[in-house]
Amino acid sequence: MKKRIIVGATGASGMPILIKCLELIKEAEGYESWLVMSDSAKITIEHETTVMISQVEAMADHVLRPEEIGAQPASGSFKTAGMLIVPCSMKTLAGIHAGYSDNLILRAADVTIKEQRTLVLAARETPLSPIHLRNMQELAMIPGIRIIPPMMTFYHMPETIDEMVYHIAAKLLEPFGIEAKEYRRWNGL
Repeated sequence: MKKRIIVGATGASGMPILIKCLELIKEAEGYESWLVMSDSAKITIEHETTVMISQVEAMADHVLRPEEIGAQPASGSFKTAGMLIVPCSMKTLAGIHAGYSDNLILRAADVTIKEQRTLVLAARETPLSPIHLRNMQELAMIPGIRIIPPMMTFYHMPETIDEMVYHIAAKLLEPFGIEAKEYRRWNGL
Protein backbone atom coordinates (compact mmCIF):
# COMPACT_ATOMS: atom_id res chain seq x y z
CA MET A 1 0.00 0.00 0.00
CA LYS A 2 1.26 3.47 -0.87
CA LYS A 3 1.95 6.02 1.87
CA ARG A 4 -0.84 8.57 1.81
CA ILE A 5 -0.11 12.26 2.31
CA ILE A 6 -3.08 14.53 2.87
CA VAL A 7 -2.31 17.84 1.14
CA GLY A 8 -4.38 20.81 2.23
CA ALA A 9 -4.20 24.11 0.37
CA THR A 10 -5.58 27.37 1.73
CA GLY A 11 -5.81 30.87 0.29
CA ALA A 12 -2.44 32.22 1.38
CA SER A 13 0.19 33.11 -1.20
CA GLY A 14 2.48 30.34 -2.39
CA MET A 15 0.62 28.25 -4.96
CA PRO A 16 3.71 27.43 -7.05
CA ILE A 17 5.00 25.60 -3.96
CA LEU A 18 1.77 23.57 -3.71
CA ILE A 19 2.10 22.59 -7.37
CA LYS A 20 5.75 21.55 -6.94
CA CYS A 21 4.88 19.51 -3.81
CA LEU A 22 2.19 17.63 -5.75
CA GLU A 23 4.67 16.97 -8.56
CA LEU A 24 7.30 15.67 -6.14
CA ILE A 25 4.81 13.39 -4.37
CA LYS A 26 3.76 12.02 -7.77
CA GLU A 27 7.41 11.32 -8.64
CA ALA A 28 8.14 9.62 -5.30
CA GLU A 29 7.75 5.88 -5.48
CA GLY A 30 5.36 4.47 -2.91
CA TYR A 31 3.47 7.71 -2.15
CA GLU A 32 0.10 9.16 -3.10
CA SER A 33 -1.54 12.52 -2.46
CA TRP A 34 -5.03 13.31 -1.20
CA LEU A 35 -5.68 16.96 -2.10
CA VAL A 36 -8.17 19.24 -0.33
CA MET A 37 -8.25 22.83 -1.64
CA SER A 38 -10.27 25.62 -0.06
CA ASP A 39 -12.26 27.98 -2.28
CA SER A 40 -9.74 30.69 -1.38
CA ALA A 41 -6.90 28.44 -2.55
CA LYS A 42 -8.56 28.12 -5.94
CA ILE A 43 -8.85 31.91 -6.23
CA THR A 44 -5.19 32.32 -5.30
CA ILE A 45 -4.09 29.66 -7.82
CA GLU A 46 -5.84 31.62 -10.57
CA HIS A 47 -4.16 34.83 -9.39
CA GLU A 48 -0.61 33.49 -8.86
CA THR A 49 -0.22 30.96 -11.68
CA THR A 50 -1.24 30.23 -15.23
CA VAL A 51 -2.25 26.70 -14.24
CA MET A 52 -5.92 25.73 -14.36
CA ILE A 53 -7.60 24.34 -11.21
CA SER A 54 -8.34 21.12 -13.12
CA GLN A 55 -4.62 20.76 -13.91
CA VAL A 56 -3.69 21.13 -10.24
CA GLU A 57 -6.32 18.55 -9.29
CA ALA A 58 -4.97 16.19 -11.96
CA MET A 59 -1.58 16.26 -10.21
CA ALA A 60 -3.14 14.66 -7.12
CA ASP A 61 -4.03 11.00 -6.82
CA HIS A 62 -7.29 11.83 -5.03
CA VAL A 63 -9.21 15.11 -4.72
CA LEU A 64 -11.69 15.95 -1.97
CA ARG A 65 -13.73 19.07 -1.27
CA PRO A 66 -13.43 20.96 2.05
CA GLU A 67 -17.13 20.42 2.76
CA GLU A 68 -16.69 16.62 2.60
CA ILE A 69 -16.35 16.47 6.37
CA GLY A 70 -17.16 12.75 6.37
CA ALA A 71 -14.45 11.78 3.83
CA GLN A 72 -11.74 9.25 4.71
CA PRO A 73 -9.16 11.75 6.09
CA ALA A 74 -11.71 12.83 8.73
CA SER A 75 -11.13 9.57 10.60
CA GLY A 76 -8.09 8.32 12.46
CA SER A 77 -8.77 4.83 11.12
CA PHE A 78 -7.75 6.12 7.67
CA LYS A 79 -4.01 5.41 7.69
CA THR A 80 -1.79 8.20 6.39
CA ALA A 81 1.83 9.24 6.60
CA GLY A 82 0.51 12.60 7.77
CA MET A 83 -0.60 15.91 6.37
CA LEU A 84 0.97 18.88 4.64
CA ILE A 85 -0.82 22.22 4.44
CA VAL A 86 0.76 24.36 1.73
CA PRO A 87 0.28 27.22 1.80
CA CYS A 88 -1.15 27.47 5.31
CA SER A 89 -3.02 30.70 6.01
CA MET A 90 -3.01 32.22 9.47
CA LYS A 91 -6.78 31.57 9.60
CA THR A 92 -6.18 27.85 9.08
CA LEU A 93 -3.28 27.83 11.52
CA ALA A 94 -5.51 29.50 14.14
CA GLY A 95 -8.27 26.96 13.47
CA ILE A 96 -5.82 24.09 13.96
CA HIS A 97 -4.51 25.69 17.15
CA ALA A 98 -8.04 26.07 18.52
CA GLY A 99 -9.20 22.60 17.44
CA TYR A 100 -11.90 24.24 15.31
CA SER A 101 -12.72 21.62 12.69
CA ASP A 102 -15.45 23.11 10.51
CA ASN A 103 -14.08 21.78 7.18
CA LEU A 104 -12.10 18.79 5.93
CA ILE A 105 -8.75 20.60 5.97
CA LEU A 106 -9.13 21.48 9.65
CA ARG A 107 -10.65 18.12 10.57
CA ALA A 108 -7.87 16.19 8.80
CA ALA A 109 -5.28 18.32 10.63
CA ASP A 110 -7.05 17.64 13.93
CA VAL A 111 -7.05 13.89 13.19
CA THR A 112 -3.37 14.04 12.21
CA ILE A 113 -2.54 15.61 15.59
CA LYS A 114 -4.65 13.23 17.66
CA GLU A 115 -3.17 10.21 15.85
CA GLN A 116 0.33 11.65 16.44
CA ARG A 117 1.21 11.66 12.76
CA THR A 118 3.39 14.19 10.98
CA LEU A 119 1.74 17.57 10.32
CA VAL A 120 3.73 20.08 8.27
CA LEU A 121 2.44 23.64 8.06
CA ALA A 122 3.89 25.95 5.39
CA ALA A 123 2.78 29.02 7.35
CA ARG A 124 2.51 32.02 5.02
CA GLU A 125 2.27 35.56 6.32
CA THR A 126 4.50 38.58 6.74
CA PRO A 127 4.97 40.37 8.98
CA LEU A 128 3.88 37.99 11.72
CA SER A 129 1.71 39.40 14.48
CA PRO A 130 2.07 38.40 18.14
CA ILE A 131 -1.10 36.30 17.71
CA HIS A 132 0.41 34.42 14.74
CA LEU A 133 3.64 33.82 16.64
CA ARG A 134 1.77 32.58 19.73
CA ASN A 135 -0.31 30.16 17.67
CA MET A 136 2.79 28.85 15.88
CA GLN A 137 4.80 28.55 19.09
CA GLU A 138 2.07 26.56 20.83
CA LEU A 139 1.57 24.27 17.82
CA ALA A 140 5.33 23.74 17.51
CA MET A 141 5.34 22.32 21.05
CA ILE A 142 3.14 19.40 19.93
CA PRO A 143 5.14 16.33 18.88
CA GLY A 144 4.90 15.69 15.15
CA ILE A 145 4.03 19.24 14.11
CA ARG A 146 6.56 21.09 12.02
CA ILE A 147 6.17 24.74 11.12
CA ILE A 148 8.14 25.28 7.90
CA PRO A 149 7.52 28.78 6.52
CA PRO A 150 8.44 28.95 2.83
CA MET A 151 11.51 31.13 3.34
CA MET A 152 14.05 31.75 0.62
CA THR A 153 17.47 30.17 0.98
CA PHE A 154 20.60 31.05 -0.93
CA TYR A 155 23.28 28.56 0.20
CA HIS A 156 22.41 26.28 -2.71
CA MET A 157 23.04 29.17 -5.14
CA PRO A 158 19.65 29.23 -6.89
CA GLU A 159 19.62 30.84 -10.29
CA THR A 160 15.86 30.94 -10.80
CA ILE A 161 12.65 31.29 -8.82
CA ASP A 162 11.80 27.74 -9.90
CA GLU A 163 14.94 26.47 -8.14
CA MET A 164 13.87 28.30 -4.97
CA VAL A 165 10.37 26.82 -5.19
CA TYR A 166 11.82 23.33 -5.71
CA HIS A 167 14.10 23.72 -2.69
CA ILE A 168 11.33 24.70 -0.28
CA ALA A 169 8.97 22.03 -1.66
CA ALA A 170 11.68 19.43 -1.03
CA LYS A 171 12.11 20.70 2.55
CA LEU A 172 8.34 20.48 3.12
CA LEU A 173 8.22 16.85 1.95
CA GLU A 174 11.36 15.64 3.71
CA PRO A 175 9.52 14.93 7.02
CA PHE A 176 7.42 12.34 5.14
CA GLY A 177 10.51 10.49 3.91
CA ILE A 178 10.49 11.90 0.38
CA GLU A 179 13.96 12.67 -0.94
CA ALA A 180 13.61 15.00 -3.93
CA LYS A 181 16.15 14.23 -6.66
CA GLU A 182 17.39 17.79 -7.19
CA TYR A 183 17.40 18.82 -3.50
CA ARG A 184 20.78 20.31 -2.61
CA ARG A 185 21.67 20.03 1.06
CA TRP A 186 24.05 22.27 2.96
CA ASN A 187 27.51 20.69 2.77
CA GLY A 188 29.36 23.12 5.01
CA LEU A 189 31.91 25.76 4.16
